[in-house]
Amino acid sequence: MSLYQLLFIKGEKVMKRKIGMYTVDGRTIEYSVTGEGDIPILVLHGGHSNCYEEFGYRPLITGGFKIITPSRAGYGRTSKAIGESLSKACEYYVKLLDYLEIGKVHLLAVSAGGPSGLYFASHYPERVKTLTLQSAVTNEWHTPKDNLYKIAQVVFRPFMEKITWKLVSNISNGFPKFMFKQMAPSFSNLSYEEIKSKMSDNDMDEIRRMNNRQRSGHGFLIDLSQTKDITAKHLQVISCPTLIMHSKNDSAVPLQHACYADQQISDSQLCLLDSWGHLIWLGHDSNHVHEKLVKFLVRYVDR
Repeated sequence: MSLYQLLFIKGEKVMKRKIGMYTVDGRTIEYSVTGEGDIPILVLHGGHSNCYEEFGYRPLITGGFKIITPSRAGYGRTSKAIGESLSKACEYYVKLLDYLEIGKVHLLAVSAGGPSGLYFASHYPERVKTLTLQSAVTNEWHTPKDNLYKIAQVVFRPFMEKITWKLVSNISNGFPKFMFKQMAPSFSNLSYEEIKSKMSDNDMDEIRRMNNRQRSGHGFLIDLSQTKDITAKHLQVISCPTLIMHSKNDSAVPLQHACYADQQISDSQLCLLDSWGHLIWLGHDSNHVHEKLVKFLVRYVDR
């Protein structure tokens, strides 16, 4: 089963996105295929997201890439059962690539999707041309002793997360500036005035749109339970060229995650950004982010 929808970014119709459902062994993966290029990128999206993600897609599509985005384990309509471990989840992402008749991919892991990307790259090197980590978690993140972990266990439980995101989206639609100001500290270490000086004109609306598509399902709690399963050994065996992109102002995923990955992965380059925070696809620095990524990927197209 699949459907096509037009994807609008910044109010402009830019591409078609195919939404599909793949079921194997009684478990289902929801996925999207965005763009009609010949060069496949597998995106392992961040927390509270799904196969409808949009951040950073436009420059990749215009650059000739095709983006495959599965809703990760427990997100969207993807079965939570494939998230019993990173090993099991990655096994099913490989099954999806086989089903789509895609061999090697450029792998892009974002934020809380970092552990999945690192595990995939370390265990399926024959399927990965390059690895890009964007604002990515690379080792143990929030732990049961942390207040944020405890809060997440309440507000992002499957029943409560529906209410949480409905409230956030309603306030964001009605009072976008107010909601952004409340959320800003969760994205950036900068003061609100410093954040505003680095924002682009459309950033506020992009945040509003994000808040309307965010859902946690079972996925975010699965993410929190699995960050401890990524070890230095996983990173040390990654052999593909790796680009690590991280804002020095990120408060959601501290900069040490990027530095740690750069230290452990042998063929890596660290791209430190001065963007206003975690959402590196927004702000005045976003064009640099897009250009850097496309240039990196093109270099290894024939790998």
